[in-house]
Amino acid sequence: MTDDDSSFLRDTADRLAALPGVRAVALGGSRARGTHRPDSDWDLALYYRGRFDPADLCAVGWEGEVSEIGAWGGGVFNGGAWLTTDGRRVDVHYRDLDVVEHEWAEAEQGRFRVEPLLFHLAGIPSYLVVAELAINQVLRGELPRPAGYPPALRQSAPGHWYGLATATLAYAKAGHAPRGAVTQVAGAIALAATQAAHAVLAARGEWTTNDKGLIARAGLREADDIVAGLEPGPESLSAALDDAEALIRRAVQPPPAGESGGRTD
Repeated sequence: MTDDDSSFLRDTADRLAALPGVRAVALGGSRARGTHRPDSDWDLALYYRGRFDPADLCAVGWEGEVSEIGAWGGGVFNGGAWLTTDGRRVDVHYRDLDVVEHEWAEAEQGRFRVEPLLFHLAGIPSYLVVAELAINQVLRGELPRPAGYPPALRQSAPGHWYGLATATLAYAKAGHAPRGAVTQVAGAIALAATQAAHAVLAARGEWTTNDKGLIARAGLREADDIVAGLEPGPESLSAALDDAEALIRRAVQPPPAGESGGRTD
């Protein structure tokens, strides 16, 4: 990190930490993992307890868009801001500590749900906020850090994600392939590969916080070839779905018969 970057990050973290209700500020994304490019944006999470008013963030005066609480779906990923600060693109994510602690306790018991979220093809698991605690760098305040991937979650999550992936492909084979619906079949393969990738990483006990590089990490890059080779016609589309199903079966250890995987309450 350059001196300019260090100064920018220090000042930005100080401004965020000073907002009413904020208990901690953390650096996330590629910059926390050291995999960023020079043009990568800066992902910052502000953790608050009780009340947080986005109007206080607006009042800082940074250029950009600040959302209300719950504007990004109303789930664990409950809002944030897209800002430009000192010429740098900054994404600020709101994190309610009460919610984070609840989802951590749920993950320890192997329980989670999948929530829709823009830019995440298969949605996000509610344990994403626990993954952030494990991966992100705390800049201001104090945050708990998981000692490891919860064993109960490692048992429940793969089966649930694998079930979603196989159901996605089965529906496409019954409903889209016979109609020669190339776009829907391509989408189903992409979705199922992403769901299967979540299953693979959960089985390994590896945290993930977004879709970037997810399929490659899970060893499912062959899905690219299947999608690239799609041809119109029911038979060829059905064959492609068979190939995707076989790929996922090889990558994921299917749960024993009768086991459903994780809860999604």
